[in-house]
Formats: sequence, structure tokens, C-alpha cells
Amino acid sequence: MKKKLILDVDTGTDDAVAIMLAALHEDLDLVGVTTVNGNAELHYCTDNSLRVLDFIGKGSIPVYAGCVKPIVRSDFPIPRTKNDLTEKIHGKHLPLPETKLQAQQQHAVEYLVETYRSTTDPISLVPVAPLTNIAAALAIEPKLVNLIPEVVIMGGGHDVGNVTPAAEFNIWADPEAAYTVFNAGFEKLTMVPLDATHKALVTASQCIQFGELGTPAGQAMAACTGHRIGIHDKIQRMDIEHSAPVHDALCIAHLIQPEVITLEEHPVDIETHGELSVGRTIIDKNRRGLKPVNCKVAFDADAALFVEIMMKTFAKIA
Repeated sequence: MKKKLILDVDTGTDDAVAIMLAALHEDLDLVGVTTVNGNAELHYCTDNSLRVLDFIGKGSIPVYAGCVKPIVRSDFPIPRTKNDLTEKIHGKHLPLPETKLQAQQQHAVEYLVETYRSTTDPISLVPVAPLTNIAAALAIEPKLVNLIPEVVIMGGGHDVGNVTPAAEFNIWADPEAAYTVFNAGFEKLTMVPLDATHKALVTASQCIQFGELGTPAGQAMAACTGHRIGIHDKIQRMDIEHSAPVHDALCIAHLIQPEVITLEEHPVDIETHGELSVGRTIIDKNRRGLKPVNCKVAFDADAALFVEIMMKTFAKIA
């Protein structure tokens, strides 16, 4: 039986790969995609999601546009570091053809609430974007904590930040929403932070191999990740030469083969007030606080297995 999931995205280059992996893998059933303001304004993220699904022949998967701004903050995007990567790595439009596909009329938050209220099947929730939609859904229906069997989040960092020295973009972009989600009480909450995604790098030579698959997904993977590698080479070099992380897709790979990441259980909380540390994920590895364990956190990843999963999946035509 296929594993059902809903993917919550702010589609830029790595979200695109996550959508393709979720939509194309034979063991997964991507029942819906929800979009949120993040890497770009909401309408760009929604259009990019539709472009991806159309390009790989999965246009029947519905897309729902969600929140246009953070839960609390009115000043998003707040000032970033001079080395901000978001605009450079993602841009507004993905390097994919325009599409005539349209998002559904229903708001993403309504869709999430109604879907989990009515479903009789377990549906994993995979937010790989700012957590605004998820926090808003919890505000409307707190029972979602018990109705959602599994939440797998791409976000945060312990030893690694990207948008600031302390914080990863998805958490930083709406820290109050992240605080709500991490403190909601989900029974099965998994966090895939930068510490893990930076160990699951895709190289330029592997990008060429993806392109040589000759499939739409292979071509899109090569284009999106090749662009990421070019930017990282210029302004944020990885430990492996000519490589880049494809953060969001690692969450999908975990659903397919859990051993692709190595998990530890820890208390995790979100800083919402610190002048220098707003958006930081506080992972209490040494148990210095009073908060109980609430999350499984990935600190390592199997890069070879990650690439193998994507290569096999993107070799197939939908």
C-alpha cells in the first residue's frame, strides 16, 4: 500500500525536487500540495509548483495556495544578512516551461483542516517551507495534533545556519509558526535540519547524470540543482567541490527509505525573541533544560543512498 502524504512548499529549486520525488516514487501517493509565502511571494511559489507537476506529467495532483504572510510578523522579509542566498538560489520562476494549470479555489489551510478531519487513511504531513500554513491549521483545529500521524519538517539547524549565523530560513521566516508547531504535541515529529542536508550533497557530475536520464524529471533535476551548485560555488562553497544540498527532497527520501538519515531524539524549541538568534532551533542535546523530548532530529545523512533514490525514481516516465 502506498504511503500517502501532503507536501507543504514554498517552491524554489529544492522544493521542486521534493515535489517530483513525492509525485513519481512508486511507494508514495502525493494527495495534495499546499503552498506558502517563503522563498518567493505566494503566487510565484504556487506557479512554480504547478509548473513542476505539469512538466513531469502529474498535473492531476491538486495545488492549494495558502498564507501570504507570517502568523505574527508584519515586516517579512525582515532584514537578512548581506550574504542572503534565497533570491540567488531560487529566484522567482523556476527554469521550467510556463503552465496553464491553476491552483484550486480552496485555501490551503481549509484544505488541510478538512482533509485531516475527513480522512480514514493515514496521511503524512511534510512541510518543507515556513510553517505558517500548519500553525494556522492548528489554530483552527487543534485536534489535528491527533489526526496527523506523522510530521516531517525540513528546517532548522544546530551547527549550521544559512539566513543568519543562528537560523535556517524556513524557521526564521515565521518563528512564531514554528514555535506553535514544535510545541503542539505531535506524537511523531521529525526534523531534518541543515546539519543533515549538508551531508546529502548532489555534485555537478551527478547533475549531468540526471540530465542524461532523458526524462522530464531528470532534466528538471539537472536544471534546478545545477543552478543551485553554480550559486553555492560562488557564495557558499560546500565541503565537496561543485556540489549543493537539495534540502527538501531529503524529507521525501526519508519517507521512502528511513535509513537515509540518522535520527536522535531531543527536546527542540524555537527562539522567537532574540535579537541575534531569532528563528534558531534550540536542540537540547545535553539536556540542560526542562522541556521533554518532542522531536526526532537528523544530524547525518547517506548521500549515496539519497542520490540513488532520486536517480531510480527520476529515470521513470510518469
